[in-house]
Amino acid sequence: MSGVREVRETPRTADAGTELTDELRTAARHASRNVPVAAPEDAAGAVLEAMRGRRYDSAAVVAVLDGDRLRGLVTLERLLGAPATTPVGEIMDDAPPVVAPSTAQERAAWLAVQHAEPTLAVVDEAGRFAGLVPAPTLLGVLLEEHDEDMARLGGFTGSSASARSATVEPVLRRLYHRLPWLLLGLAGALLAAVIVGRFEEHLAAEVLIAYFVPGVVYMADAVGTQTEALVIRGLSLGIGVRRIAVREVITGVLLGALLGGLALPMVWALWGRADVAVAVALALLAASSIASVIALALPWLIHRLGKDPAFGSGPLATVIQDVLTVAIYLVVATAVVL
Repeated sequence: MSGVREVRETPRTADAGTELTDELRTAARHASRNVPVAAPEDAAGAVLEAMRGRRYDSAAVVAVLDGDRLRGLVTLERLLGAPATTPVGEIMDDAPPVVAPSTAQERAAWLAVQHAEPTLAVVDEAGRFAGLVPAPTLLGVLLEEHDEDMARLGGFTGSSASARSATVEPVLRRLYHRLPWLLLGLAGALLAAVIVGRFEEHLAAEVLIAYFVPGVVYMADAVGTQTEALVIRGLSLGIGVRRIAVREVITGVLLGALLGGLALPMVWALWGRADVAVAVALALLAASSIASVIALALPWLIHRLGKDPAFGSGPLATVIQDVLTVAIYLVVATAVVL
């Protein structure tokens, strides 16, 4: 491939589940073979005549090929300005920038802009011509990437266009996006009531246990909400859950231990019951630890399913955490106090 300047990209590593997305965001996705081609010895007039009456994905540039190898590119302006008998090999750019099929689409678009090229040639690892990326496509890629970058700066997981749409969408659309998750939350609330009902006799025997149900539930929700916010923000910035999972789980356990350690002497001092204080402390430790795990897993799962975690994570994580927290606290409390 004499004279052709090749720009190769080092393959980027990806978290599990992003391989398909990466493949759809490369130069190969946008390259087209439905473009005018010519041999170096073909005359400019003959090339223009051959182009008449044919429809191309892009006709701004003619790919000059030697067999299946790219020798250069010649713009339509050069063809029109050259004498009809001039071989295209004499007026072509014999050192155009080219990219591999695996080159990231944003990088490919910027290369075309930097080299003032109306299109960009894609050449495979064996040096064979794989097609041209047309100018409108390059412009669309730049717009898409700009949209995505602005969305990430704003902390959204989708494009800025979809984020803006979700912000200003009509009432019925808002209900469509939110109500299903809230109905799951309602079902979870009823399940929590059923669980509390199972401990009716124990609560009647020791009413003091019931005093701390709201507090334990709230603290577990608060710990989970903090983790959930970090995960959703990380996903919007392209940070995989694997990179923060261990640290967040450890943080959740430590927060539960600290909160339980603070609650134990306070409950003991205010109500004079060491056994109830121990039950509250143990429940805070267990519930906070589990809340962190749930808050990590649910946004990741919803994101993998192609949904926006901002809509579903909060209601779903909250109801799961609440049900588990109520169950954990009542089991621990009845075991320690009664």
